[in-house]
Amino acid sequence: MAESTQFRSWLESRVTGSGDDDVWAVGETVVTRHQLRERVEYERAALQARSITEGSAVAVQMMPSFSMLSTLFALWSLGAQVQLLDPRLTRTETNRLIELCEPQFHVTSGDLGGVFSSFRDETPVEGIRLKSGRPAKSAHPLVQFSSGSTGLPKVIGRTDASLYEEIGRFARLSEMPRAGERVLLLSSIMHSFGLIGGVLHGLDVSAPLHFSSRPQARELVRMLAEREIAAVFGVPLHFSLLSRVPQVPELPALRLAVSGGELLDAKVYDEFKTGYGITVGQAYGMTETGIIATDLGGRYGPPAVGEVVPGLRTKVREGTLRVQLPECPYLYADRADRYEDGWLDTKDRCSVRPGSEALEITGRSDSLVAVGGLKVDLTEVEQILTEHPLIEEAVVVFGDSIEAHVVTSGELSRGDLLGWCRERLASYKLPRAFHYVARLPRTSNGKVVRNRELLHTAQGRLTKSAAQ
Repeated sequence: MAESTQFRSWLESRVTGSGDDDVWAVGETVVTRHQLRERVEYERAALQARSITEGSAVAVQMMPSFSMLSTLFALWSLGAQVQLLDPRLTRTETNRLIELCEPQFHVTSGDLGGVFSSFRDETPVEGIRLKSGRPAKSAHPLVQFSSGSTGLPKVIGRTDASLYEEIGRFARLSEMPRAGERVLLLSSIMHSFGLIGGVLHGLDVSAPLHFSSRPQARELVRMLAEREIAAVFGVPLHFSLLSRVPQVPELPALRLAVSGGELLDAKVYDEFKTGYGITVGQAYGMTETGIIATDLGGRYGPPAVGEVVPGLRTKVREGTLRVQLPECPYLYADRADRYEDGWLDTKDRCSVRPGSEALEITGRSDSLVAVGGLKVDLTEVEQILTEHPLIEEAVVVFGDSIEAHVVTSGELSRGDLLGWCRERLASYKLPRAFHYVARLPRTSNGKVVRNRELLHTAQGRLTKSAAQ
């Protein structure tokens, strides 16, 4: 059977077939479609000079920038496989993934392992050939690595057909940004929703993308007003920050706010609606599947994530959501047990809201732990904690016992917090340790880290513990 090139053909048509003076994207500078085409042609020639061609395997580990996007487009136009690595990874973490995937080339922005920075217009494009590398082992144009929020990243391959079909699914959603509508993209372009629902959808429908190099709340509100932004895409943390701005100006152009990457908290949903007059919608998906369900207009609200997108089949079995896929998305066997008979188990606990077709995601099936022979859902404990008026964020993990890591907005003693929990939780569900931290560590796409060892390592000296 001939290899599909629908995505590659689509990309070439969108880069080359648009009006020269149309705006493609805006950062500190404006990039027109003509300038995008020139950038891609330049990067393509530079990559070919390094002997990168169809079937080459290339690890791309660049800071979010126009340079990164031009490089991705150039590599895909050449038929190379892009293995997209987080630029925040340490050299040890990077080397481990390179040893596993064996790319022939490693393209970076220079130094790696630093603090993740905001979007910038230009970054260096540095490429080296790896002596131990091999051509791509499969025809997947994109290889991604899961967030690693619960442990080691998973290696996931996206086929040409799956990328092309996902772009089409976004295009069929009537509330998505349309031609000429300006989109403030705060979601990480390293990950599925920001890359496909943001960058590629914008390219598909000619919706200009706007990026911020200074993602402070007041600066973002200023951008919304001055640039007449119609849609803002981000993660729950972005909408929480925006909700804290005391005086929001009139924003007549803003019609859409969409959160992806992590489940939206009901408190953020309510606060944003009060401050901005529109509700935060949701885009729910996985790296393995792409977009699954949307509630773009925020009609349902948390814990609903919306209705299944056109062309995708799902079912709820044994309490968790399953998604039908034509092939296993995992390129290595360590996670293949989640894919059986054409169905991928998302591990997300799911139900259908009565009287509707909206999916409600209520936590992870693997968030269930046994304490003294009794089952405890750690997401239930998190929910009780975040209902406290002085707790801004919380994550609950399990080691030898249940422990809570919390960010507070004021003085809150361990005794008061424990009393709050005792009034609302059975004794066997109570955290045995509380860790008060200035901030919770997050993955590059904004998800809170939920691995106990990674939490303790990341928090280091910022953690002040009180054990029961």
